[in-house]
Amino acid sequence: MERVRIDKWLWAARFFKTRALAKAAIEGGKVHWNGQRVKPAKEILVGCSLRIRQGFDEKTVEVVKLNDQRRPAPEAQLLYKETDASVEQRAQNAAQRRAMRAADAGPHQRPTKKQRRHIIQFKQDHLND
Repeated sequence: MERVRIDKWLWAARFFKTRALAKAAIEGGKVHWNGQRVKPAKEILVGCSLRIRQGFDEKTVEVVKLNDQRRPAPEAQLLYKETDASVEQRAQNAAQRRAMRAADAGPHQRPTKKQRRHIIQFKQDHLND
């Protein structure tokens, strides 16, 4: 197999659950081939570089093998190799998001069940006085 459509390959490599989602991501500018936006029918070759944005994550992968059939996940992972810089950047972004969530977890959170029990007990004690 020398050439495969990019939407088929992304689906076969399990980046997207359906080809329709892969096509929508490509048309939405979430997938770049060698630094350029592409159309879903673009044929990719072994050795080309893809930048794929999924949610908060952006992966930069190199195409190692071509396949247009969806196979089990361990086989699908053999179709590409993620760059070291991409792995490091995703880990760094994940750590940053965790830190932001921890910073947001301030006094505006709802009370836990234990805290609610204490509040109810406090109110009952002070209303009976």
